[in-house]
Amino acid sequence: MVALKKYARLEGSALWRARPEDQRREVVISIGDATLTISDMQDRPLTHWSLAAIRRANPGTRPAIFHPEGDTGETIELAVDEAQMIDALEKLRRAVDRARPRPGRLRWMGFAASVSLVVVLALFWLPGALVNHTVSVVPSVKRAAIGAELLARIERMTGPACAQPAGLRAIQKLRARLGSGPLAILPGTANTSLHLPGGIILLDRAVVEDFEEPDVAAGFILAEQVLAQASDPLRDLLDTVGTVASFQLLTTGSLKSETLDTYARHLLTQDRTVPADAPLLAAFAARQVRSTPYAYARDVTGESVLPLIEADPMARTAAAPLLSDADWLRLQSICGG
Repeated sequence: MVALKKYARLEGSALWRARPEDQRREVVISIGDATLTISDMQDRPLTHWSLAAIRRANPGTRPAIFHPEGDTGETIELAVDEAQMIDALEKLRRAVDRARPRPGRLRWMGFAASVSLVVVLALFWLPGALVNHTVSVVPSVKRAAIGAELLARIERMTGPACAQPAGLRAIQKLRARLGSGPLAILPGTANTSLHLPGGIILLDRAVVEDFEEPDVAAGFILAEQVLAQASDPLRDLLDTVGTVASFQLLTTGSLKSETLDTYARHLLTQDRTVPADAPLLAAFAARQVRSTPYAYARDVTGESVLPLIEADPMARTAAAPLLSDADWLRLQSICGG
């Protein structure tokens, strides 16, 4: 609008040709509110061009030649000395072009927005959704197989699980008493206990050799059960090793050896968490196991585990023995010590 007001009623002379075969004739052109009026020398209008439809046939060259959009046969030619009119028409054309809608730009912006959305989903939503789906469809048999493969890799770093026959029979009795998954005693780890997919629970030999009663070992087993219930061990594995492993497990039903090796090292070197007191005390109560021995095994001063001591569910109740004295001695000797 500013450009139109500035050049309103500007006039100049030009050579006009209605068709390619016609002779050029001298005319007067004038800029109106929305049109370029072409008149003969007697000021009689010959035609009108829409300002929004004017196109330049020879950009950057003078004499300047213009034509209506879509009709290159009708032209006006402005001589070099009509610089003011040429500049006016160019500025008006640029102003009109800036005001035109840009379907291509809108399409590009829409495409860019779509790509951005896909990238955001791929980065933030897809990994979690893939892990969730994988965890939901992997059967218990496959979980047990993955747990067994992890145990085999952990044994390479800690030494084979203790397997003295009498001790193995005793550990099966403890497992039945606690309703746990498979139990294995390892000869040397930095962790007192671990849990693996498939319900497998690992204990360091010190948990059975350094204490006088099986309640301590039972406490660590129950603690690992509570942790496994709070956070699916398979989910922990997939969250640790990455989205590619989730896709591989989902599509092939197995994990690469390198993936399992990486997670086995992670399990042995990570700082172990402990379960919240409330669900842990509930597990002790459900299995009729004293929580006090386990609490003192975690903290000999009792300061950091005071709720487990004060709220021991079996403090005023005589609990059935976890193992006979003979079986406890056999379990303590499972590593041959």
